[in-house]
Amino acid sequence: MKRTLTLCLAGLLLLPAQAGRRVGEAQVRMDANGLPCFTISEREEERGGTPDFHAIRVSAGERILWQMAMPRERTFPVSFSMCIPYGGRVPALPQTPAATLEGAVAYTVHIETRPGKSAATPTCYRARFCLAKSRLLPGCGARPN
Repeated sequence: MKRTLTLCLAGLLLLPAQAGRRVGEAQVRMDANGLPCFTISEREEERGGTPDFHAIRVSAGERILWQMAMPRERTFPVSFSMCIPYGGRVPALPQTPAATLEGAVAYTVHIETRPGKSAATPTCYRARFCLAKSRLLPGCGARPN
């Protein structure tokens, strides 16, 4: 009984450390094919360096339109100068088929990264965007979820 109580208390003490991490700012750009691509903002890179990629998800409300994840043994640094294309282009990575993006719909991108050396470095970066006649509208005037 004492051991179970100790484990429960230890678990509760770990929760605030994870819950306290801030959500970083992702950036959405258009690639050469007119599709959105995603990265961390330049400010985030200057502030905390280049985090190691874990997964990405694009959603409209609760509906996931596309997601991709790296296997545990592989990763790459996410830098402002690179961009992860919507729908991915790496068939070897676990991902879902990408749904067609429509205009005038608010989308959210979540980039999940592996924990860094500093507890102040985010493990999630987020941005909202929408498309309007092949143009990207960052934020769509909406507040993040």
